[in-house]
Amino acid sequence: MSSDTPGVRPLNGKLTDHVSVGVLTRIVPRSVVDEVLAETGRVQKRTRSLPAHVVVYFVLALALFTDGYEEVVRKLVHGLRFARVWSRDWAVPTTGALSQARHRLGAEPMQALFDRVAVPLARAGTPGAWLRGWRLMAIDGVMIDLPDTEANLADYGKPEGGTRRPFPQLRAVGLSECGTHALVAAELGTIYQGERELAGPLRDRVTPEMLLIADRGFHSYELWREYLATGAALLWRAWSTITLEPTTVLDDGSYLAEISNKASRSSATRIPLASVPNSPHLASHITVRIIEYQIEGHTDSEGKSETFRLITSILDPEQANAVELANAYHQRWEIESSFRELEIQLLGGCGLRSKTPELVRQEMWGLLISHYAVRAFMAEAADTVDLDPDRLSFTRTLNIVRRQVADPPAFSPHRSTPEP
Repeated sequence: MSSDTPGVRPLNGKLTDHVSVGVLTRIVPRSVVDEVLAETGRVQKRTRSLPAHVVVYFVLALALFTDGYEEVVRKLVHGLRFARVWSRDWAVPTTGALSQARHRLGAEPMQALFDRVAVPLARAGTPGAWLRGWRLMAIDGVMIDLPDTEANLADYGKPEGGTRRPFPQLRAVGLSECGTHALVAAELGTIYQGERELAGPLRDRVTPEMLLIADRGFHSYELWREYLATGAALLWRAWSTITLEPTTVLDDGSYLAEISNKASRSSATRIPLASVPNSPHLASHITVRIIEYQIEGHTDSEGKSETFRLITSILDPEQANAVELANAYHQRWEIESSFRELEIQLLGGCGLRSKTPELVRQEMWGLLISHYAVRAFMAEAADTVDLDPDRLSFTRTLNIVRRQVADPPAFSPHRSTPEP
């Protein structure tokens, strides 16, 4: 992130020196919060003891602390330091007041805020973030436990059988920058929606300089066509059961083949991608490059050596050879690290706390923003000393953030008459 970003200062010295006012307001400045609130029509129409912008930061703080509402707001007030407008006789809001304030805010502003602030963080020299000129990105999904309320169960459903805990669950599919673990886009859904369905809308956040990596659960001809239209390079794992006949064997051991959907294979009409290069959604047959390899000691569920089969839109080995692409594919695991940070470090393995679907969505967007803020802070810190962001500990950084906002508040947002 550039040093001229509003609310962000260049980092120098130790990591611990740069958490004072709070990483939330550095990455999510008040001016941006106010803009989003105005755009979504959530600016309060009368003076309140909990203004909308304070509620936004409260929702973000819920991702940093697992305490109850009143304790979280105590920590938040001290960390944000609204000293010039907070009165000394202000009382900490009750849990009921905070809950009502969250309902007034809703989920839409938090989603809009995430869309506004979450952008790729890696610079040209960030280690592990690039393959030649492509920014390495990955898509994957995660399931998050929810409180077992009637409302959550009705909207989200819960899995039957299996090994997961029997709670309603939110399914999310995210787009992450591999080199920084920054989640820059997400689509939220239910257990009734598959990962491919949720991945569809994420294509709008994919740009031509990206190399998009995905596992075999996302592989389908239709989704491949949709993502080709973004102009990004694609590197996805394909199921080994799919028959792919080589048309050209290349010098690096990879080969070209043609993929099509079921309807196209039974039709006499062929529309190769080469005939509609600017409209991939019209193509009935697409040439791809196949890379197959095994990793020593890596076996499948039957104890046999597992074959990895990758398909890519990069057809020329001169642009990226088979070894480079195989190594790049395994950067996909970085998004799973991001999800573990959400589930374990931030949520403490307990899932979300919201009891209604609207607040579930609000809390999840807040969780994504707070994770992004911590990761953005880490990326900046690593860049100042030319380190790979992976060498910084997310857990230690999160603990630093928490410690800096742990004291009780001394001020309130403004003098106001308590609401009836």
